[in-house]
Amino acid sequence: MQKPSLTFSVHPSSGVPIYRQLMDQVQALMAGGKLVAGDTIPSVRQMAADLGVNMMTVSKAYAKLEAAGVLERSRGKGMTVAVPRAAGSVAQRQEQMRPLADQAVVRGLQLGLTPPQIMDVFRASLDESQP
Repeated sequence: MQKPSLTFSVHPSSGVPIYRQLMDQVQALMAGGKLVAGDTIPSVRQMAADLGVNMMTVSKAYAKLEAAGVLERSRGKGMTVAVPRAAGSVAQRQEQMRPLADQAVVRGLQLGLTPPQIMDVFRASLDESQP
């Protein structure tokens, strides 16, 4: 089902491409549990209208998320959050996760956190994510 409380925003002057901003927001909503497998996200047309951006920009973000296995097209429902799949070896899955971890570490250092403090954030996040 589509979650009406989801709010997306873009910042054209941020230096980050708009399609990337959308991708990051979808993934952040998933990581935060606000989007779960089976949830429908706004259509390309609706998202573009809401944000005042070109439909091709939204389409590019959705296509990249679909190619990454994050979203899937569901006949009659539009784009939905895909069921996570454990594809590949542990090493391959860790390699897929590495860029996200690198970004988080860099951001933590930019915020002035020490490596142990950054690890505390990762541990807390993992603890909160466990059922």
